[in-house]
Amino acid sequence: MPTLSELAVGQEVARRTLTVDRSRLVRYAGASGDFNPIHWNQRFATEVGLPGVIAHGMWTMGAASSVVADWLGDPGAILDYQTRFARTVPVPDPGEAEVEVVAVVGAMDPESGTARIDLTVTCDGARVLAKCQALVRLG
Repeated sequence: MPTLSELAVGQEVARRTLTVDRSRLVRYAGASGDFNPIHWNQRFATEVGLPGVIAHGMWTMGAASSVVADWLGDPGAILDYQTRFARTVPVPDPGEAEVEVVAVVGAMDPESGTARIDLTVTCDGARVLAKCQALVRLG
């Protein structure tokens, strides 16, 4: 697990490109219970004004937090995690969407042994999560 003494505000601590395809969306729907047809039915998604099938917002949020959990080596070290949904992640068929996650130290609190990790989460260069932040406990 990283320690506060190894970090500096502004330091990039993790970066990963995540991929999602239609089959992953179906599996996520089964696991989450979210069977909204905008996540699997192209015709329905376009009829309600979307560009096509879109990834679940909670999949995007969870996948982004996994980048921080992997960097920490302990998902239990994430004390708080918050974001706002800014844009959808369209998932083509065939193919997959790529979601880029960059995690940077936003603030540190030596007294409490915590840091705020700011995540930039984008798809096709556009932010899909806004004000995405994790409060983490460090070793």
